[in-house]
This record gives sequence, structure tokens and C-alpha cells, in this order.
Amino acid sequence: MKQLEAHEMPLDKVFCSDYDFSIPQYQRPYAWEVEQAQQLLSDLTEALDGGTDEPYFLGSIVLVKQPSDSVAQVIDGQQRLTTLTILLAVLRDLAEDPALQSELDAAVCEPGKISKGLSAKPRLTLRFKDAEFFHKHVQTKGATLSLPDLPTAELKTDAQKAIRDNANALAKELSGWTASRRLDLVQMMIVRTFLVVVSTPDLSSAHRIFSVMNSRGLDLTPADIFKSQIIGDLGEGVAADAVAAKWEDAEQALGRDDFAELFLHLRMIYAKERAKAELLKEFPRQVLEPHFLPGKAQLFVDDVLVPYANAYVQMRDHHYSADAGADQVNAWFRRLAQIDNNDWHPSALWALRTRGNDPEWLNNFFRALERLSASMFIRRMYTTKRVQRYAELLRDLDSGHGLDSPSLKLTEEERNATRERLEGPVYLDIRTRKYILLRLDEVLVEGSGVVYSHPLITVEHVLPQNPKGGSQWMSDFSDEERQFWTNRLANLVLLNRYKNSQAQNYDFSTKKERYFTGKLGVVNFALTTQVLRTRTWTPITLQKRQDALLDELCTAWQL
Repeated sequence: MKQLEAHEMPLDKVFCSDYDFSIPQYQRPYAWEVEQAQQLLSDLTEALDGGTDEPYFLGSIVLVKQPSDSVAQVIDGQQRLTTLTILLAVLRDLAEDPALQSELDAAVCEPGKISKGLSAKPRLTLRFKDAEFFHKHVQTKGATLSLPDLPTAELKTDAQKAIRDNANALAKELSGWTASRRLDLVQMMIVRTFLVVVSTPDLSSAHRIFSVMNSRGLDLTPADIFKSQIIGDLGEGVAADAVAAKWEDAEQALGRDDFAELFLHLRMIYAKERAKAELLKEFPRQVLEPHFLPGKAQLFVDDVLVPYANAYVQMRDHHYSADAGADQVNAWFRRLAQIDNNDWHPSALWALRTRGNDPEWLNNFFRALERLSASMFIRRMYTTKRVQRYAELLRDLDSGHGLDSPSLKLTEEERNATRERLEGPVYLDIRTRKYILLRLDEVLVEGSGVVYSHPLITVEHVLPQNPKGGSQWMSDFSDEERQFWTNRLANLVLLNRYKNSQAQNYDFSTKKERYFTGKLGVVNFALTTQVLRTRTWTPITLQKRQDALLDELCTAWQL
């Protein structure tokens, strides 16, 4: 039976020669931001000012450690231990008493004892990419004093930037304290601030503890826990370090939030069904255990994580590349990105991963996927049914159907329902109206290569919603006609500026001149320039325009 130990320990027994902390390469980098570092100091300050001598607990850390050895791999607690080291180093460098400075330096770095065979070394060694930086700029005596002058160009990783910024923030706060108050804080930290230290000599046991503790709300994403399981399966050594580096490169390319979302999409791609439980439970059961664990951890990283992360970047940034046809594929990504959900992502990632070298196939696939996604969006299909449809599509694709996948096609009922929505008062659906108008505008200028990059795009009425009494609008339209046409497709245009509440009620000729043009000249939306070329705006005009615009959309979406 593996020996598991858990002890409440004051910081002076944590930062001592009993522990030689190191961060394994497969752990994620140091990531606490200034707000979290300041919160740690604020919590300690609150405990200091509480007026009691009660112990203050800072949470727990999980270690892989042999009882008779000081070497301790940090499986959980890196962020807290690193920030505490930074705080102790800042207090050391601000200390005016040489004796206090020496004591704090010994908490940050083992000074070495010849009689005990202890060599001088840092108490905590970070991952390879950041270890030298941390030792030079934090753990070395006096180093934090020069950190504010360290240029950003010298910071090679996000972790190094976080280390600099957090040290500077803590130093700025503590430099405003008196030496006496800083001493009180040091004494409170050393004597009555405790960590719960959980240690086991077995790596897999530590990972299980780590998973249980962090599935209950501590500050880790499921991706961090999966990393401990997957890369922990490789053990230690060069192979594990290389795989960890690939993992971290993928996470850095995507960013932490998108990287976490990628695992949701991978679960969908492998399970091909709607999620029924939290990711922490389903991902290992549906993806890792049946396919990659034990013994195939490197296969997961090389054949799944890295290729799908690359595909995610291409999809998100509209940056697919090929010798020919890439522009069309990226155009579909831009269109799909305007839909108010990301349930289409797994299908798109599957296509990029499996057919990434065939831009013609991708163009046809994404045309069909956008048609399906837009139809469900316009019909306001609720989440469960929408996700089930995409799950069906993944099953079709995985079974080899490809572009003829039944779930990729619209039924006659779905086509009719989509047309009915487009024929109605589309302006009243706030979520879909801009998508419909922008898609229609693209159809009208198809082949021109137009890409709109306006920071602001609004949907506006030609016939105003509330025309003034006595205006030309009141003469040209009956109450029934205005009620029918005001919010329909034919009466809507796109502008790249905020609407003017006074100008939107102008009569048609004035509105064209003052509202649909302006200081910057004619707007470049095809829908709007069509209106500018129209001489009158009447129910007859609107009927012809409605028929023509609907025809364009029905052709584009094969309705």
C-alpha cells in the first residue's frame, strides 16, 4: 500500500531543507496575475490585522516525495508556492535589518550546510523555461529591486511576465509599509500561516489526489487535470518533457480559454453525442480510457491534441492556408463566426483535421455546414436539438458519408420553415437580423472579394418605424401596409455608424441624402447602395425588392 501523508505545516517548515520543490515539465506554467497576487497579500494582511493568534490556512499542496528524501515534485500548488516565494523575496529585499534579510533569504534559497551535506540551491525550481529567470530575478538576494526596470523584450514567456508584474505589484504595496509592519507580516507568515502538505511516493497516486481535489472547485481547468493524467502516464524523462513542451505550445497558441474549450470539442468529436455529465467525468471515460490510456499518451498529444489545436487556430483566426482555394474556406469561417453559438466547431475541426489538404472539399463542406447552421440559427432551434443534429453529422462523417451526409442536408420541412422566417418581420429577431442582412449583402456582391471590417454595423429601416404625421411616408403607405412592411427584409439596410434618431424619420429623398450617405460619402453595403439608386419607396417597390432579395437568399442557401 502506498504511503500517504498529510500534515498541517507552518511556512517555516515548508520553506526549509526538508523540501526541495521542483515543478515537473508537464505542469502548466506559472499563471497567476497581479490581481491574484494582490489578493494573497490582502488575505494575509487581513489575517495580520485580525487581532488574534489563530492559525491562518493557505490551502493545500500535493507532492510526490519519498519520506526519506527532500526532493518533492509539486503536483498541485505551484501557483501558491511560486507567489509565496516572490512575496518572501520582496520582503527580503525591502528589509532594513541584515539579520532579517538573511533569514528571509534562507527561506527563499537553501544556503547550504557542509556538515549536513546540503549544497546551496533555490528552495523552489520552476519548469525549465523559467527556472533560470526565476533564480536570477527573484531568488537572488536584492534581485527584485531591479525588476521594475526589466524590459518586456527580455521576457521570453508569459510566466516570466507574470513573475515580473506580480513582484512589482507586491513591492509597490509593501514599500509603502513601515519596516515594523513588514516585520509583523513576516512573523505572522512564518509562525502562524499554514499549508496542508499532502505527499505520496507514487506518481499515479498523487495524480489521483490532484484530480479529486481539483474537481471540487479549485483554480484549475479540466485541461490541467487531463494533462496530469496524460503526461503523468509517461512518467519522467526526456520523452515526457518533449510531450509536455508540445502540450504547452498548443495551449499558448490557443490561449487558456480556447484551449479549455478545445477539450469540449474533442469530447464531442469522439463521443458523437450530447454531453450528459461534466467534462471531468466524460472526457476520460469517452476519450482517454478507451483510446489513449494507458500507454498511448504520446499518441494523444501527437495525433489529436496538436493537430486539432492547429485546426482550431485556423478556424478561429480565419487563417487556413493552401496553394489555392484558401480564401473561400476562410470566408466560410468568417460567416460561421457570426452565428451566436459554437456548436458547429467540432464538425469544422473534424473537417480540417481529416481533409485539411483538400481545399475544394472543404469549400463544399463549409458551404453546406453554413447552410445548415444558418437555417438552425434563423429557425431559433434550441440547444439540445441543435447539438443532437451536429452529433448526427459527426456520426455520418465518421462512417464515411462526407458531403452526402444525410444530417448535412435540410429536409423540405426545414427549408420551408427557414423561408417562412426570412419572409417575415426579420428585424424583430435581434439575434439573427444582422447575420441575415450581412449574408444577403455578401450574396449580392458575390465574386467581388469584399470583406467588411467596420467596427460598427447596424441594421436600419428605410420606411421608419414611427413616421411623423403629415410626412410623405403617411401618404405613400396605409397603416396596414406600414405594419406589414416596416420590419421585413425589403425595408432594411446596413450602415456602419450609429443611427440618428432624428434623421431616421426623414422623407425618402432627404433620408437618402443625409442618412444613407453623410460626410464619408456613400456607404459600401450593396443593400444600401441599391436603395440609393431607387427613386421612390412605396409598397410596390418593397414587394419587388422583397421578392428579389428572398430569391437571392433562397438560391444561396438552396431553399
